Amino acid sequence: MIVCKSEAELRLMREAGRIVADTHRLLKQSIRPGITTHELDQIAETYIRSRGAVPSFKGYNQFPGSICTSVNDQLVHGIPGNQKLADGDIISIDIGAQYQGYHGDSAWTYGVGTISAEAQRLLDVAEQSLYAGLELIKPDVRLFTISHAVQKVVENAGFSVVREYVGHGIGAKLHEEPQIPNYGIPDRGPRLKPGMVLCIEPMVNIGERYVRTLEDNWTVVTVDGSWCAHFEHTVAVTEDGYEILTQSDAEAG
Repeated sequence: MIVCKSEAELRLMREAGRIVADTHRLLKQSIRPGITTHELDQIAETYIRSRGAVPSFKGYNQFPGSICTSVNDQLVHGIPGNQKLADGDIISIDIGAQYQGYHGDSAWTYGVGTISAEAQRLLDVAEQSLYAGLELIKPDVRLFTISHAVQKVVENAGFSVVREYVGHGIGAKLHEEPQIPNYGIPDRGPRLKPGMVLCIEPMVNIGERYVRTLEDNWTVVTVDGSWCAHFEHTVAVTEDGYEILTQSDAEAG
């Protein structure tokens, strides 16, 4: 069942989303060659807690980190540790924050130092696919129309959409119905209604779409070793469109 949120719930989710967005801004400023993913995790946890929230991911199904840090060919669920970032790397950072019982969730992929033209194109296309999906969100649109828009941007650029991992609803639980694939047939799926809150999150590979999970039972990597990107916003369906909850006030303005 897809739960539509009340205005009181949306107020809490807006604050959770702002905390997530502000944490991303802080980490973006901190990313540099030589910093470890553990150091980024510590910065994020300290900041999230300073805002009266708690990291959504820490302890979730025994995940050990406060954020997910996935580097180069790591798609999602990378565990923060002693890995040092190097000039030319890309890193996907997935951040969740729970504020007064409600979650916000957003992922973004960043370049470290100077990245290659191919890596930059990957980041550009993946981000464009996210906004292509968001732009179609409004009441009565069927969910997989959003999915199809993401897929079209990615595949038209010659990249691949991962199919094993999908977006999701969010609210009092980090993962709620519906599941939101990044591929699909338009005009299929449930109709969107005001109050639905969704995490739209394209996961894009330069090479083939296939992925596997490492022995740590968390880190997902591409099978062919190609680099990948992950972008995600939490959005609420409004009466006439959508509202991005995981952006700062400056970005919203």
